[in-house]
Amino acid sequence: MMPTTKKRWRERYLTKLEKSTCEKTFWSLKKLAQDFDFVLGEQPFVTRLFLENVMRNFESNAGKENIASLQTLIKALSSGDYSSDFEFQFYPGRVLMQDYTGVPALADLAAMRDTLFAKGGNAEKINPKCPVDLVIDHSVIVDEAGHAGALEHNRQREMERNQERYQFLKWAQGSFENLTVVPPGNGICHQVNLEYFAQVVNEKDGELFPDTLVGSDSHTTMINGLGVLGWGVGGIEAEAVMLGQPLSLNAPIIVGVKLEGELTPGVTATDLVLSITEILRNYGVVGKCVEFHGAGVSALNVADRATIANMAPEYGATCALFPIDAKVIEYLTLTNRPASLVKRVYDYAVAQGLFYDTDHETKSPIYSECLAINLHDIVPSVAGPKRPQDRLPLAAIKRKTLEEIELSGHALPVEIKQRQSEFNQRQSQLIDGDIVIAAITSCTNTSNPGVMLLAGLLAKSAVEKGLTVNPHVKTSLAPGSQVVARYLDSSGLQAYLDQLGFQRVGFGCTTCIGNSGPLNDDLESVIKQGNLQVSAVLSGNRNFEGRVHPAVRLNWLASPPLVIAFALAGHTRINFDIEPLGVDKENKPVFLRDIWPQNFQLEQAMLAVNQTLYAQSYTNILQGDQLWNDLHVEQTVCFPWNSASTYIRKPPFLDRKDKPGAVVGAKILAILGDSITTDHISPAGQISIDSPAGEYLSKQNIMPEQFNSYGSRRGNHEVMVRGTFANKRLKNNMATPMEGGFTRLSNDSSKGLNPTEPVSIFSASQYYTDNNIPVVIFAGKEYGTGSSRDWAAKGCLLLNVKAVIAESFERIHRSNLVGMGIMPLQLLPEVRLNDLKLLGDESITIQWPVDLDEQQLEPKQRLSLVITSVPPSVSQSAAPANQTTSVILRIDNSRELDYFFAGGVLPYVAQQFIGQ
Repeated sequence: MMPTTKKRWRERYLTKLEKSTCEKTFWSLKKLAQDFDFVLGEQPFVTRLFLENVMRNFESNAGKENIASLQTLIKALSSGDYSSDFEFQFYPGRVLMQDYTGVPALADLAAMRDTLFAKGGNAEKINPKCPVDLVIDHSVIVDEAGHAGALEHNRQREMERNQERYQFLKWAQGSFENLTVVPPGNGICHQVNLEYFAQVVNEKDGELFPDTLVGSDSHTTMINGLGVLGWGVGGIEAEAVMLGQPLSLNAPIIVGVKLEGELTPGVTATDLVLSITEILRNYGVVGKCVEFHGAGVSALNVADRATIANMAPEYGATCALFPIDAKVIEYLTLTNRPASLVKRVYDYAVAQGLFYDTDHETKSPIYSECLAINLHDIVPSVAGPKRPQDRLPLAAIKRKTLEEIELSGHALPVEIKQRQSEFNQRQSQLIDGDIVIAAITSCTNTSNPGVMLLAGLLAKSAVEKGLTVNPHVKTSLAPGSQVVARYLDSSGLQAYLDQLGFQRVGFGCTTCIGNSGPLNDDLESVIKQGNLQVSAVLSGNRNFEGRVHPAVRLNWLASPPLVIAFALAGHTRINFDIEPLGVDKENKPVFLRDIWPQNFQLEQAMLAVNQTLYAQSYTNILQGDQLWNDLHVEQTVCFPWNSASTYIRKPPFLDRKDKPGAVVGAKILAILGDSITTDHISPAGQISIDSPAGEYLSKQNIMPEQFNSYGSRRGNHEVMVRGTFANKRLKNNMATPMEGGFTRLSNDSSKGLNPTEPVSIFSASQYYTDNNIPVVIFAGKEYGTGSSRDWAAKGCLLLNVKAVIAESFERIHRSNLVGMGIMPLQLLPEVRLNDLKLLGDESITIQWPVDLDEQQLEPKQRLSLVITSVPPSVSQSAAPANQTTSVILRIDNSRELDYFFAGGVLPYVAQQFIGQ
């Protein structure tokens, strides 16, 4: 009989773990399945983890003694009725952050302490309610590369630039409970999470439960490769979770991806993930949960799985879960997890029905959607030149490069002259398609010893052949953890990477986040002068326009060994199948196949990866180096804000006076196309001197060489609002043909100003705000693709954007907009942005169907969008023409509505504390 009270619920489902030598308990999914009449083996592992979370947090999900509601929820969740709109509350066990997203999130918490203190409350109440792990990994810039001193130089410059930010993080570490900060120079948050933080099965007060998390970086999904359920959320959502708020989730659509066969020799995990990204993006998994199963899963080790799971945001999935199996147990042992933890994971997973064993499975999970991928069909690949889902067979990059050059209006010479040996002469010979950046970087691939050692072996073979890298190529290696450096050193392969210019430049994201630094010998000016279409090749996960380097238009994702191969070739106008990448010591052509390592060589090199290296790398990870330890911080309850700081300013989001409501007479700030990324909306790269943010910093007496990046200044809202829509590759139809953060004022509201003259989006926003005119944004498909960048929503709020009207939204950015009190409005499926025939002068009204004093909106409600076309001249007497279309309010559940009407997540949560 099903339990009818909370006491009986606990007595029924909280069960002793029989194999435990201590008194360990867990919430039994098998008993739940028995009582609710479903077959546990037929539930996807994602569903099992959701069910366990709902069952364990029964008090919050059931409400006041309302066990019946919890029973209804569990029946719905286990039934696979994905058409249902039911909601459930998910309580992640912890939060993962990096410093770009962590600084503004912790600044918001610090501001919340100020608010509570000002209201006479106890400011010390504001603390993370669950563990928060923050890894400082996004701030190192590749100022120097290609020599032995680059690592130390870049670390010194990092500290010089970011001293204020790091002092703030160090203050937060000492002031907030449940916060762990990993000092800079140790690795990338996702790789450190995979190798160190993740426990797979947690224990608290003798109770065992699955390790679950959300992260303020979209690639948090990497941990899915270890069988841990976690995904990226906006920094705003992450703050809410930190402060004890659950995530309100709708019924998940779970796509089962069956992996079959094995990879052929010469094909890497990078080739596999680029192929999976293309397949799943084309299939359509945006907002869905992906779960991998089948015999092919057993052919992949945890590092390979993590590579695939890492890029879930690139194919649009919420998560990309691999199950707990024997490979997970092996990985936990390899990475020096305690033997007691390894045993705990195995015993719990078996007892709970979470252990995946294809040889003994009696039931297979039933998915709402299914597709299969044969690993044997995967071929060497690259992706680009602008999106990670645009995969190409390796041999096709030459054709694609030439197409891009032709589209730019350039024509390559019939014969490409042999470059001279001196670099200053080579510089003048730089042409379209040449590579100027070759970077082994990003958690996606540096977490994988297989591809990293393959790169080292290829470098060794290239050096032995006498191959060299062209001087116009800026080469760099940024390991994702100290472990990578140790096994490359112990295997002897780092020496060969060094000889090709791939010296270590830092332990962090570097090029993948846009911190690629200056090109070799001021090539930026050469590229600008010739308007050249040059290339970057990196082993990263993002290659959006303007992200890697503002001067580089063609950006290609590739495996670490292919990054080296392209660096040797010096350009992407090459088909490696039939063209050599260089000549050897005897001036004979060398093809890629001539230096590609054999399988037995990789197997031998993999012996260098052992438990001892992980133990050495993580024993003192929280201590920091001398530069970190020398930072002086005064520990206080409330942070001592410095009004003169250009890095850390008290954020204004709790001071919001207006409440969200109907929009009348708004003007259009931008009309954007498809696939507008969060990099387009809020870039993370370098701040240019002629940008609104650069002008602001100049007025604060900051020299251009000290501007740093937008990412590093996310603790200063004055910089970030000026950087919103400041990407140099942004295409706003209202400012065509100009690219960048420009728009035009509307004819009827310019009041004597020239409406045909382009102005910065920030200046236009200021003008409209001063005249009490709200603004809106229009966009095409997949608006907000890319990083979980909360400033892409925060910046819009400070620009006075009341709504974003788009054909479709990416999951995280949609949530971020709601979390800042901005309406995401989606056009109906049959309506395209171009159908509206917008010019930019129109006046926009968003009609709400009810009086909110009497009745509130419902999730996903239809609203009316009224577009009023203004006559060509305000002196004309003709009446404006109206067109009305329906839009869907993409506020997806009741908790999001609560956040929205409170003016955003932060005011909502602050009110909860003030009311206590």
